Amino acid sequence: MSELNPVENIWQFMRDNWLSNRIFKSYADILDHCCFAWNRLVEQPWRIMSIGLRQWAHKF
Repeated sequence: MSELNPVENIWQFMRDNWLSNRIFKSYADILDHCCFAWNRLVEQPWRIMSIGLRQWAHKF
């Protein structure tokens, strides 16, 4: 359930933007693409915060 686990939304964002619709040539190629996606994401801390933000959690 992504509503309770914000990290699932992070993985979905990475798949949607950098990792989907690809044919990987090897395991090393998978690692390279995942590292590239992760590094792109960590350069955008505001995006991580916005993806992980849960408005309902601030009501309690």
